[in-house]
Amino acid sequence: MWKEEDNKLRRSLKFKDFKEAMAFMNAVAEAAEEMDHHPWWSNMYNQVDIELTTHSAGNTVTNRDHKLAKRIDEIYSNFGSQKGKS
Repeated sequence: MWKEEDNKLRRSLKFKDFKEAMAFMNAVAEAAEEMDHHPWWSNMYNQVDIELTTHSAGNTVTNRDHKLAKRIDEIYSNFGSQKGKS
């Protein structure tokens, strides 16, 4: 689930392995480019940590962040064995 804290939407997602995590990140990168709104994220093996905020709005959470979060959730629903465990 997404949590809003410190003017950011945050979520950690787990995957079967590193390869699946990277495939997810590549899919999100495509969506982020299309939306011209890019996440801050990090990856450690099978976990991807994501933060969304809108810099142009003074580093606050805006509708753009919620739209990208929804798209990320849609992409995540197509990935592997760890669904529902994040």
